[in-house]
Amino acid sequence: MLSARLLRARRSGRPPLHTTFKCWTLASSPTSLPDGLRLARLQNFSTFVPRCQADLERTRNIGIIAHIDAGKTTTTERMLYYSGFTRRIGDVDEGSTVTDFLPAERARGITIQSAAITFHWPPGESSDAPPSDTLAPRSTYPHLVNLIDTPGHADFTFEVLRSLRILDGAVCILDGVAGVEAQTEQVWHQASTYNIPRIVYVNKLDRDGAAFGRTVREVGSRLGGWPVVCQIPWFEGGDGPFLGVADAINLQGFRWEGGDGKSVKRFSLQELDDIEGQLAQELRRARVALVELLSEHDDTMVEKFLDSEEDHLMVSSNDILDSLRRCLLQGKERKVIPIFAGASFRNIGVQPLLDNVVNLLPSPTETPDPEVSIGGVKGGLRRLLSGDLLVEEKEKQTPAKGKQKAKSALLADSRKAIAQLQGCALAFKVVNDAKRGVLVYVRVYSGSLDRGSLLFNTNLNVSERAPRLLKMYANDAVEVDSIAEGHIGVVVGLKHTRTGDTLVACTGGKANPPEPLNTLQLRPIDVPPPVFFASVEPHSLSEEKKMQDSLAMLLREDPSLHVSVDEDSGQTLLSGMGELHLEIARDRLINDLKAKASMGRIEIGYRECPLGPSGPVTKTFDKEIAGRKGKAGCTALVEVYDPEISPTPDPDAMSINTTNGNQIVVLAPELRIETNKKGVEESPFLPTGVDVETVRSALQNGCLAALARGPQFTFPMHSTRVTLTLDPTIHLFGNDTTAASLSAAARLATSTALANLLSNSPGGPSGRPGTSLMEPVMNVIISVDEASLGAVVHDISSSRGGHIVSLDEDMPITSTDLSSDLGNELPPIDPSKIYAPPDPFQSPSVAGASSTPSVPGNRPRTITAKVPLKEMVGYLKHLRSLSAGRGTFVMSVDRFERMSAPRQKAVLTELRGGY
Repeated sequence: MLSARLLRARRSGRPPLHTTFKCWTLASSPTSLPDGLRLARLQNFSTFVPRCQADLERTRNIGIIAHIDAGKTTTTERMLYYSGFTRRIGDVDEGSTVTDFLPAERARGITIQSAAITFHWPPGESSDAPPSDTLAPRSTYPHLVNLIDTPGHADFTFEVLRSLRILDGAVCILDGVAGVEAQTEQVWHQASTYNIPRIVYVNKLDRDGAAFGRTVREVGSRLGGWPVVCQIPWFEGGDGPFLGVADAINLQGFRWEGGDGKSVKRFSLQELDDIEGQLAQELRRARVALVELLSEHDDTMVEKFLDSEEDHLMVSSNDILDSLRRCLLQGKERKVIPIFAGASFRNIGVQPLLDNVVNLLPSPTETPDPEVSIGGVKGGLRRLLSGDLLVEEKEKQTPAKGKQKAKSALLADSRKAIAQLQGCALAFKVVNDAKRGVLVYVRVYSGSLDRGSLLFNTNLNVSERAPRLLKMYANDAVEVDSIAEGHIGVVVGLKHTRTGDTLVACTGGKANPPEPLNTLQLRPIDVPPPVFFASVEPHSLSEEKKMQDSLAMLLREDPSLHVSVDEDSGQTLLSGMGELHLEIARDRLINDLKAKASMGRIEIGYRECPLGPSGPVTKTFDKEIAGRKGKAGCTALVEVYDPEISPTPDPDAMSINTTNGNQIVVLAPELRIETNKKGVEESPFLPTGVDVETVRSALQNGCLAALARGPQFTFPMHSTRVTLTLDPTIHLFGNDTTAASLSAAARLATSTALANLLSNSPGGPSGRPGTSLMEPVMNVIISVDEASLGAVVHDISSSRGGHIVSLDEDMPITSTDLSSDLGNELPPIDPSKIYAPPDPFQSPSVAGASSTPSVPGNRPRTITAKVPLKEMVGYLKHLRSLSAGRGTFVMSVDRFERMSAPRQKAVLTELRGGY
């Protein structure tokens, strides 16, 4: 069908497809607006939103992801400027950017929290689709772009994760000098877990030492995909200043004339032959490599190539765009990675990048079915909306007999329940705004959220009304009546919703959805355990409530923060993912939330582990709880837990729960648990009002509370297995046994068993400590130049007690602790088979060209090491001094490791203030 249309176009003398692109010089020059009319322009723009909401095909939800200082915010600023959203280009160094609007962001020059902003590309008010008989690419008519600028610092990995969940596509920005850096790898593999299509933009090609070809080969070797070079850099004379890019898709050259980057001059391939012959020849090689690689992954491209008389240059640009899109969106096979070039700070390359965001990245209707869970059953959202997932959930609750009879009735009931679902959304971000109050950012996955509707929170089981809905433009906002499916918006006025909660709206204004829709969960996140903590103290007793309220607000915004109270000192402890993470939390607490409090020195969160078994301990709890008598008993046994060597627990156990390095096993063989006809577990020995699930959760919660505090050093327990045994004949006391008393009994028995470790340690004399300290060992990835390599390696291995795992290419991709990346299941890519244009300081490109520059001291090197966290506190300043300011590193928790006796003594001496 497409070939016939192309043939008709050729016969009618229609100009080549690439000449139908809009001219950026004209399209990107909106009339300048006075600052006072900016909000009015935003409100006029909001009339465009309903038209786009009716057509999800013309919506893009994308994110900017990269290593710190790769140019994410700078690129975002250019996107906003060329789309007509802003009148001037913001500068990170000046603190004038749109997306970095927090005072802490502008002071530090880094992105701390992700910012959402909406604009349309290409600019213009017309929303009419192109005529059906044209072959114009998507970038010739307006699309609504919801853009999220994410942090790059490793301390804010959780901020990136919660933003990635709601994206349909992403632009990964690489530093053309540094290449693929450590945090880029980590974020790339995180995006792979959600199967997010990505394109790569190689930035900073105007800088000395920029190596586009080397970076392309690193994309293949370190990111696990086949890089498709869609643009090559245009250096004047082959090794002069960076002027623009040559586009292998359209066979054109784009040269930016300076200034603000709106003036772009285009050159055909024939014109390039006259002015830059070497570039024109390389562009032909790039087109050949592009078509060849696409043909290996897309059968349709093979047909187009044959239809084009097997001439790589005759394949139309629209066919190449369609093939790139198919390869980018194909299932779980190894994907191709389109590569684009530019220098955002010099205003080069951003407009064609935006064109390809619209042309290549998917709309909400083209994304993989988001995973949901409902009543313990997991599946896709579309299966839920069709009723099939509810049928599966109900069949689990139905006895085996008569299942086939009930299937049609179950499907009818399920569709009736689904019909009551007006919309469901994921709250992926909560922000406390000084002017507007609490803003809850949501991505609507089904239906719509309307102003004034009741939203049921399936995590908290509470209903809240949505008084106002907004479309956000970084720190500006426009009020809207509805947020439609596939779009991102903000709900103002919710009092309880936290980051990660699922919100459900029902038809007819019903407060609660029908069962089991009240258990619907959209893409939950597992929060990693924090490893840094600091004490927080109010200036006076009268300020304590304000401080607690402010801390509660911080926890709503950022679930990777934790607040606990030390039982001995009564201090409030705030825990986080890193030093910078806690510093930012302190700034938010004191400067933004106006809490009159002070934060102590940042400390490391150690762990405590048993050295042997405690022996069984039976305890009975017998006290009044909230005015009601409570009595219950429990037996606890504490022992060392190692997932690799510990024996497998009894498979008939009531529950086995492994969390934060500990394992809780609940045994209750005498309860004689059976499943009734309704699929509910029952026991004849349980008192009225206490069911099997209540007993299970109560015992686990009580045990977890006891494990939060070790018996000797008061740090949380780790590598500990607790076996709880419940005997109904001696541990249950009729109606006096409640869930609260069972939980208290489990906590009391576990705490006593832990205390017994101090005198019952095997293999040693009475009184020998039965627990040991454990410290977090970090997986550290350091990027330095070759001249600094020796000094950094020596410092890590000798001064800091770490050990080097690998250098450069030997570094395993699994070092990011995200081995679920699909590329890891396939053999590694051979860099010699990757096409990459020559870099200015290299010999002409051949298939197996070396990616090593001829200047040895500038070669970037990557060190992977395992280092105790204590030795990494304040390491950045030391690394900068060793590497002349050019070194960077990222780290993540690898594991907790037992300390040697001398090291434990030294750490304890330091913790006790030198005594």
